Amino acid sequence: MNEMKMSFSSKQENEPFARTALIAFLMPLNPDVEEIMELKTMIAEALTNAMIHGYEGREDGCVEVCVRYEESGMVDIIVKDEGCGIADVELAMQPLYTSKAYLERSGMGMTIMSTFADEFHVESSAGAGCIVHLRKQLHGQSEFAL
Repeated sequence: MNEMKMSFSSKQENEPFARTALIAFLMPLNPDVEEIMELKTMIAEALTNAMIHGYEGREDGCVEVCVRYEESGMVDIIVKDEGCGIADVELAMQPLYTSKAYLERSGMGMTIMSTFADEFHVESSAGAGCIVHLRKQLHGQSEFAL
């Protein structure tokens, strides 16, 4: 198993860095283009939710990302914030639901993450931050198998 952890300010400008770092870290698994796009989309949605919804756009919060992978290609991603939390996780998981309609948010972030992940789970409650768990099996040809 290999693992990477990073934390950064909840500034929207940090999302591309985190997404790129995650993909670079997973390169030994040799993901195909479709897997890369799905991973990039999942992490972008999780990070954007933390920054826009969790910290409500404040840039003084901290977002933590932990990524682990096994030689088999199983990838675990955890995105954590200490923002305002989600009062009703079940409601937040509904397609097209958004608490920020005035910001022209689509309300599809949770749906997109659950579609691309093999396993998807959210731990949160009002005032307690949020932890997003994503799990995905990659089928690219790992350098470990060569």
